[in-house]
Amino acid sequence: MRLAPLFHQQQELAKQEGRQEGIQEGIQEGRQKAEQREQLLIIRQLNRRIGEIDLLLLERVRGLSIDKLEELGEALLDFSVISDLETWFAQQEV
Repeated sequence: MRLAPLFHQQQELAKQEGRQEGIQEGIQEGRQKAEQREQLLIIRQLNRRIGEIDLLLLERVRGLSIDKLEELGEALLDFSVISDLETWFAQQEV
């Protein structure tokens, strides 16, 4: 009979761990979705501002962190040609 309370305790701990893992997975998934939406928005804005960008530049945009995407989102307001985007990328590498 002593094992029953220990079993229930272990069961409760396992449930709590499972909830925590689920929460962490949900947070990570939410971040990834937000980053993807940010990428799509920036890409649409670039295409509208300077014309359709080539695959190489598109992949570079997709590789940016959320912070860099936000910086690009502000910078693209001053872009008028594709070379402005290329210059922006070159400045990021310095």
